[in-house]
Parts: sequence; C-alpha cells; structure tokens
Amino acid sequence: MSIIESSDLTKYFGDLTAVDHINLSINDKEIFGLVGPDGAGKTTTIRLLATILNISAGTATIDGYDVQKEPSSVRKLIGYMSQRFTLYADLTVKENLHFFARLHQVPKDQRETRTNELLDFSRLRGFEQRQAGRLSGGMQQKLALACTLIHQPKVLFLDEPTTGVDPVSRREFWRILTQLNQQGATLLVSTPYMDEAERCTRIAFMDNGRITACDTPLNIKNNIGGRLLELDVNNPRAALAILKTASELKSAYVFGELLQIAVDKKEFSIRLIRRLMADNHIVINSIKEIPMSMENAFLSLAGAKEDKGVSRGSANV
Repeated sequence: MSIIESSDLTKYFGDLTAVDHINLSINDKEIFGLVGPDGAGKTTTIRLLATILNISAGTATIDGYDVQKEPSSVRKLIGYMSQRFTLYADLTVKENLHFFARLHQVPKDQRETRTNELLDFSRLRGFEQRQAGRLSGGMQQKLALACTLIHQPKVLFLDEPTTGVDPVSRREFWRILTQLNQQGATLLVSTPYMDEAERCTRIAFMDNGRITACDTPLNIKNNIGGRLLELDVNNPRAALAILKTASELKSAYVFGELLQIAVDKKEFSIRLIRRLMADNHIVINSIKEIPMSMENAFLSLAGAKEDKGVSRGSANV
C-alpha cells in the first residue's frame, strides 16, 4: 500500500525547472532512497512533499492527504530533517527536545516520558545538559533526528542526514534509522553515499529534476548490463582521454589511480584496450573484470544521461 504518492510533481523557480513531472509511489514501511548528482532536484522534491515549498504543478499525497490542499494534516504525520544542523546551539539537548515537543503540541503530561525515550533511543543519555552547539557532528545529527521524532511521525523525510559525519557515526545513525523502520516508520532519504543507498528498499536516481531509474539496489546494478573492467596503467588521465574516444566502450571513469570501464563484450574490449594503449605508448600494469557496484551504477546512469539524454521517469513499481 502506497503512503507517499505524486503525479507529475513539478516545481519551477522562474525559468528553472527544479523538479520535472515526477511520479512517486512509495510503500508504507519502506526505506526509499533518492540519489543523484548535486542539483538533481532531490532536496526540492523532499521540501515539496514536506509542505515546505509550494507545488507549481501536479499533485502529491501523504497517507491520502493532499500536500497542497491539506498541509496541516500532512504536517501531523511527518517529520523533516534538513541537510544543515538547524537546532538551537545555545540550548541543551534536553531543552531542544522540550522545545520541539511544545512546537509539535505533544501533550504536556507526555513530554518528559517522550524525551526520556528518545534520549535512550538515540544514545544521548548522559548528554542531556550539554549545549547542542558543543556536541560532535554525529551527536548533533542524532539530536536533530530525536527532535524530528518527538511527535512520533508516521513518515520521515531525511535530506542527506549524514553528510559530513564520520563513518562510525554514519553507521550508528543508520542503525537507528533501521530500527525506526522496523517499528513501522516510512523513510524517504536522500544520500550522496552509495553504501547508504544499498541499505534502502528501493532507490530512485534523479538527474536534471527527473527520475531516470527506480528499483531495488540489486536490480539497479543488474539492469546496467555489460561487464566492468578495472585498468591499471602508468598514465590514467591520458588513458581515460583515449578510451573516451572509443565508441565500442560504454563508459570509462577514473577511480583514484585506476580506471573502470563499462563494456558489453569482455574479450573483444580487452583486446581493443590493449591495442589503444600500445598505440599511444601507455603501459598496462593489469586489466581485470570486477563486480558492478552501486557507485558504478550511479556513474553509468549519469553517463547515459550525458550521452543519450533521458526521458521523464516514473518511480511507480
């Protein structure tokens, strides 16, 4: 059963189309991920669904309530966490939780109980009297999430919630998100991290305001097709420039000091690559096939957009 739906959802900023006729159908109790390059429209999409921005065209509903026509009903059901730390730095952890409890009209006789539950849940117990501005980045994000959860929302919108947080804190944050989902919450999360995208039930790839692919992480990788080769040469940048001129190869990217090349035919492509490198006096140290990763799929989808253009996409599955 869908809890978040949109039909031709669109947002214009003057002449700019930030969100371009997207169709979403997100199931109840799903972790749904939005991925895509900077400026793809992920943040704007989340803000439209969270009633922060007005919709230019199309419609959206949250649990049956119209986002544009019934924003007050929608806001009672949702929690929204933005990219930036937006809490009060001079208030303590506990004071921030109490403030958001009052803001969301949590009954007075329930506020202390709810605050204590969230302190334990977010593992902030022991830091109640510390000012929010003096917390580490990871703890600030956990506090922001706790404040978002104070009124027990049914749907959570999380806009790149772990950007700039260290890897250990990111894992801890996602442990909390997974636990929330297991308790029945629906999560819509945008993320620049492909390992986080792998944790989602389904993901939608956005670019230029449109959804160009939507499926499970496994199916996204499998649907890219072809094979992936890893090439180690003495001059990666020069090799990349040469490989990009070969129409027989699907795409090529630099990963650190290595090149990764998407191909359709493995043996033919290896022979072609060896010939191109030899003709240009580039030394090959090694060439081998490697598994397709989520990051490879991301780059392949972005490359397909650049090379072929994309049509309006739908996230209905």
